Amino acid sequence: MVAKTGDGVFTLLRRHGLNPSEHLAPFLELNKDNLGKDNSLLIGKTYMLPPKVAATGKETPPETTRSEPNPSVPNSPSKGNTVALFGEKHARLDMKSQRLKGAVYYLSPGHGGYDPGALGRYGPHTLAEDEYAYDVTIRLAKSLMEHGATVYMIVQDPNDGIRDQTILKMDTDEVHYPNTKISLSQKQRLRQRTEAINTLYKKHKGAYQRMLAIHVDSRSIGQKIDVFFYHHENSDAGQKLAETIHQKFTSKYKRYQPNREYSGNVSHRSSLYVIKYTHPPTVFIELGNIQNDLDQKRFVIPDNRQALANWIAEGILDDYKTR
Repeated sequence: MVAKTGDGVFTLLRRHGLNPSEHLAPFLELNKDNLGKDNSLLIGKTYMLPPKVAATGKETPPETTRSEPNPSVPNSPSKGNTVALFGEKHARLDMKSQRLKGAVYYLSPGHGGYDPGALGRYGPHTLAEDEYAYDVTIRLAKSLMEHGATVYMIVQDPNDGIRDQTILKMDTDEVHYPNTKISLSQKQRLRQRTEAINTLYKKHKGAYQRMLAIHVDSRSIGQKIDVFFYHHENSDAGQKLAETIHQKFTSKYKRYQPNREYSGNVSHRSSLYVIKYTHPPTVFIELGNIQNDLDQKRFVIPDNRQALANWIAEGILDDYKTR
């Protein structure tokens, strides 16, 4: 098939009756020599489709959720409470403290639904940004809850939970809080998230509230990057939170990797949609380059994903303590 103006891999697959969650990896493998930056399609190029193309050629409709996800998590769960959204293995929630009691956090992992975000190759496997950002974010949600916080997962996958695999299988059944299909339009997806957060922000008026958006970057394959942080230029609270988490990462790298310099930084990027339009002070976190071999170890090793979540949580605890 010849790529037309405005075509993307997912558009092309859906047009020909192929489910991206099943056919993306084989499509990329078949056409690896004809793809542009970040696996983009080149207008006028001919692309091969994986087998089992639907005869109708109609676009595959978005999948519906298989079960109702938890819209939020309790503020002060008793010992032994379980949270289904965390998955069967990790559902048990044991309280460690009440250090975040009274705090409300909105956690928004990047992309989701039919938008996988940045893609990287790991041997024969395709790594999708949305899956790894989600796993770090939901681990962070659990950690914050264990210290008494109220947490809202703005993107939710009703059946993935916290996963301990190296390769996280791609799917498209994520939903937006409280249980809304994720739009195919990028701008509408961002609007869905900000509207959900801003509605909850009004509900919790007067409470200490913060929002964190967690993403995985995509740059040239050879570029290794450290975790870095964005905030709104006019948000002192957002800047303080970003700098406090950054300080935590700096100290952790000095302790655990003393022979290498940590180059992550904090800067303002007020034009980013979720930073510009969400009402709570917001920090946008990039965890690394999914296309870089060294950065990939930060994502594919489950213990490393847990470390990322733990370090972010420790920075959040320090920020709340000094509010």
